[in-house]
Amino acid sequence: MEKRRVVVTGLGAVTPLGNDVETTWSQAVAGVSGIGALTRVPAENFPISVSGEVKDFEPTDFVDRKDARKMDRFTQFAVASSLMAVKDADLKITEENAERVGVWIGSGIGGMETYEQQFHNFIEKGYRRVSPFFVPMMIPDMASGQVSITLGAKGVNSCSVTACASGTNSIGDAFKVIQRGDADVMITGGTEAPITNMAVAGFCAAKAVSTNSDPKTASRPFDKNRDGFVMGEGAGILVLESLESAEKRGAKIYAEIIGYGSTGDAYHLTQPAAEGEGAARAMKMAIDDAGLNPSDVDYLNAHGTSTFYNDRYETLAAKSVFGEHAYKLAISSTKSMTGHLLGAAGGVEAIFTIKAIKEGLIPPTINYETPDEDCDLDYVPNEARKSNVKVAMSNSLGFGGHNATIVFKAFD
Repeated sequence: MEKRRVVVTGLGAVTPLGNDVETTWSQAVAGVSGIGALTRVPAENFPISVSGEVKDFEPTDFVDRKDARKMDRFTQFAVASSLMAVKDADLKITEENAERVGVWIGSGIGGMETYEQQFHNFIEKGYRRVSPFFVPMMIPDMASGQVSITLGAKGVNSCSVTACASGTNSIGDAFKVIQRGDADVMITGGTEAPITNMAVAGFCAAKAVSTNSDPKTASRPFDKNRDGFVMGEGAGILVLESLESAEKRGAKIYAEIIGYGSTGDAYHLTQPAAEGEGAARAMKMAIDDAGLNPSDVDYLNAHGTSTFYNDRYETLAAKSVFGEHAYKLAISSTKSMTGHLLGAAGGVEAIFTIKAIKEGLIPPTINYETPDEDCDLDYVPNEARKSNVKVAMSNSLGFGGHNATIVFKAFD
């Protein structure tokens, strides 16, 4: 069976850098940090004081108040970003095409805010005061469900829950749905709203987050003085479309998605496999799926969390896959500016990867001050770089040993 070509025709985002794609992108290439003071939970209760929070987001700009009240914050982000992406794609979903338009949006945690609120209601007032919308607001697949309902998309509807790889796995899985002919259009990406008491407490207890109190420098991927990731929130959504469908309706095309790799470490709950071997296999799988050689890749948007093991092992994985080309490859971690959006990271970082191709501009890794002898590649330090990016890829690596990589190329 011949594989169909798949292109990107729409983008939508809500991030700590801005509540749309263009603001997010312009801030990123300017090297602006979207990280600020921790405000969504009482900072005095935790050893951290900074986070990558979405600012001035109003869900009623996208859906009416009654519907917004039935959505957890992570779902609100997904619906808003999907509406923006579909508008950007100038995609009209009608009775004629609805069954060929699907949704695949990942979330690592889902509705933690709703869970905490309703648990307090239960403890303080009993089960009768628990909202009848509790379960459908909490479960991670509800972002896909609500986007499908809001847009009238009746095709494949799914959700990848693979921790911090959720967004990238969702995009890769949606890509394959179109490639094999099961849909013509997929609305896909990742969403997360994890800045809640229990989620923050959990990551603090795991000693995974930065205790640096300076919001502008706390996230410092690949820097020798990194001390953990900064929690973030938001959503990044793509409209993927078969080339035939896009050309038929005269859609603008940002890039073509050409490769996907997904592997498991089978090693440890939270720590990456030694030498990053699982990540290396995902990258190699994606490059092979794209029909390319490693030397064809111009840019890698790294998972780059600003944790000791991730940055060291992802660097080793890149060296394993790319060999000598690793030292010529431009690599950056946009988490230096957004923080770590967990299940949404892959969606937002796919947008950065696509924009790097389209705009010929690679976003930087900010806060890179002290080189680490174990991280000795080109991390595009501190300033964006003009570059003719023909092929770019994005990594996402998650707790549980989930590794996912997607490859995009300039459309011709």
